[in-house]
Amino acid sequence: MSSTDTPRIGIIVATTREGRLADKPARWIAELGAARTDLEFETVDLRDYPLPFFDEVAGPMYAPVKNPVAQRWQKKLATFDGFIIVTAEYNHGPSAVLKNALDYAGHEWVRKPVAFVGYGGVGAARAIGQLRQSAVQLQLAPVPAAVNIGGADFFAIWQQGKELADLPHLLPSANALLDDLAWWTQALKTAREAGVEVKAAA
Repeated sequence: MSSTDTPRIGIIVATTREGRLADKPARWIAELGAARTDLEFETVDLRDYPLPFFDEVAGPMYAPVKNPVAQRWQKKLATFDGFIIVTAEYNHGPSAVLKNALDYAGHEWVRKPVAFVGYGGVGAARAIGQLRQSAVQLQLAPVPAAVNIGGADFFAIWQQGKELADLPHLLPSANALLDDLAWWTQALKTAREAGVEVKAAA
């Protein structure tokens, strides 16, 4: 497989607040991904896309967005064949900036896989559960495997200065996520490029 044919994965850093923890897990999963030859990775930071609260005439599936940052956001997403979202959990849900960013794109998500790396007290499991529902509505395909950095692992990197590389017991989850993502990315990329249509149920 040539590099031009290698599926591209966008690693979305999904919080923007000062002092966020997101950079550590985003860097960790990017480094693990860089060791693979079946996928290419690029980190996309929502700080670089300061989207306003959604204020368009209709959803992006129905009308072009007018906001220039949103246009740039959509253009970037269109370059990827799949996504990893690195998410915190705020009040049992994902961050507002992430949900807003999801809503600001439409066709760029369709029939592409998405995986989740979550961190927080319960590894962002509740936020990821909500994101899976939103992903399905956006016609993304959530992969089964996820990484949940919670409990003692979360406090080790948040309060004790540990790096994810210091927690090798998380590697099986990360590798399972990357393996799932690679399979679904290649399968869906092949189907999209072949023009495979989904028929509605009778």
